[in-house]
Amino acid sequence: MNYKEALKNDIFTIISKSAEELRLDSYVIGGFVRDLVLKRGTHKDIDIVAIGSGIELAKQVSKNIQGHPKVQIFKTYGTAMLKYQDIEIEFVGARKESYNHDSRNPLVENGTLQDDQNRRDFTINALALNLSKSNFGDLLDPFNGIDDLSKKIIRTPLNPDITYSDDPLRMLRAIRFATQLGFIIEDESLKAITRNSERIKIITNERIVTELHKILESDVPSIGFLLLEKTGLLKHILPELTALKGIDEIEGQRHKDNFYHTLEVVDNICKHTDDVWLRWAALLHDIGKAPTKKFHKKIGWTFHGHEFKGSKMVYFLFKRLKMPLNDKMKFVQKMVLMSSRPIILAEDMVTDSAVRRLVFDAGDYVEDLMTLCEADITTKNPNKFKKYHNNFKVVREKIVEVEERDHIRNFQPPITGEEIMKTFDLRPSREIGIIKEIIKEAILEGVIVNEHEAAYELMLKEGEKLGLKRA
Repeated sequence: MNYKEALKNDIFTIISKSAEELRLDSYVIGGFVRDLVLKRGTHKDIDIVAIGSGIELAKQVSKNIQGHPKVQIFKTYGTAMLKYQDIEIEFVGARKESYNHDSRNPLVENGTLQDDQNRRDFTINALALNLSKSNFGDLLDPFNGIDDLSKKIIRTPLNPDITYSDDPLRMLRAIRFATQLGFIIEDESLKAITRNSERIKIITNERIVTELHKILESDVPSIGFLLLEKTGLLKHILPELTALKGIDEIEGQRHKDNFYHTLEVVDNICKHTDDVWLRWAALLHDIGKAPTKKFHKKIGWTFHGHEFKGSKMVYFLFKRLKMPLNDKMKFVQKMVLMSSRPIILAEDMVTDSAVRRLVFDAGDYVEDLMTLCEADITTKNPNKFKKYHNNFKVVREKIVEVEERDHIRNFQPPITGEEIMKTFDLRPSREIGIIKEIIKEAILEGVIVNEHEAAYELMLKEGEKLGLKRA
């Protein structure tokens, strides 16, 4: 590959010129170079290493860019960042690092390019391209990263036990890269992750969640979650998932392995949505099955109420991992709580009233719910697979038909509490709630249409039953 040609972007010329003015050597390193070799498209993040002060280089680059973009300086880490067009460029001085056992925050000293490449997490991320005028575009690959890229291998530059123990986040990054790139983690490196899995406890939950998001955003997240389970990391991060693993058998009756089923569901849903929160819902949709699992001699294994239990568990899981306790969490909770509703509909005769209730309860998320339930079909029996999908097709058609006719989504009662009070000259009272509930139930059951006139007639009738007189 002609790397000089690949660095034609104006920004590299500006960095090269700025480094020359400061009499520094500079290099582009890490993910940009890796993805350049893999031809993974444009990169929005670029890491620059200077043999000297990265902060001073960032300031000089800003001076040489029209408009002089603001330089953000992070003194604690000795780094600086600026934005050029839609690219974020981070500058750091070459350094070597040493670690205390109880922290992933390193003790940092100035170093050479070799020191800086030694501290990188993987050989494929230690690749550097020279930006100096005389050697512009020359590749520096001390650990055969190019060879590892061609063989699709994740490997650490130095002893993997030291690399992962120093910064345990690298274990998650190894699995994330393997998932994103479809690479294999080299055997010694994988064993080292297993040996050091307990060390993940010193990593902040926020950092862990960032990596989990990236695994879930991959095309086939099961690759990552199987590696997390195999190495022992998953039990420290998401014990709710590892609790689903295994098959119990009593009196010849068995249940499916809900852990592997869950991963199938996640992979299935990824073919139909990029929404990471819907993917989270797929990942967590069965977590209530472990605590609700029971065996009954007559009917075998049951998981009664697992959806309700699971939706409650979502809150505690999000809270523990310091994930947002906001509408995103509530969306995941709702999907988990309702995850069996369309399945039950698809197994029975699809009545209008059942569909109305489904749309009423799911609201704007009914399409997401149907996508989740269709992903939940993991049977290997081709006849059953076809039957279930055909049944869901009927449910989808019924949803469209009922919604067009009855306008249940984002339901607003055609009769307000104020109108009831005015009609019967009432102060706030329980009778108002009773009448509103009766009208809502009548609409959902199809007794009356979702229109003001029909609801008004029913209001008068029910008011009379309650002994109310029109004003």
